[in-house]
Amino acid sequence: MKVLFDQGTPVPLRTLLAGHTVETVYERGWSKLSNGDLLTAAQASSFDVFVTTDQNLRSQQNLTGRQVALIVLPTTRWAQIRRHAEDVADALASIQPGEYRELSW
Repeated sequence: MKVLFDQGTPVPLRTLLAGHTVETVYERGWSKLSNGDLLTAAQASSFDVFVTTDQNLRSQQNLTGRQVALIVLPTTRWAQIRRHAEDVADALASIQPGEYRELSW
């Protein structure tokens, strides 16, 4: 699966997501794109999933018709995310195109 990490998503998480191709918004040169343009660029570049910590994304963007799936992490704190990396991996394994999923722990 091709995964894009948003700015607040801790990069070390990528090492715990074996079997997935992970890139960051920064690596793509998309740091200055607004959320709507960012989601459009991700979809146009064939990303399957966008992982973010932006809790307000759903209320700020019209997600109808998007093919890129969205996973929202409940925190930017690496220590917490690391403890729940299996939950993130499970979400990646089961998410469907265009689905929006907020994780909690």
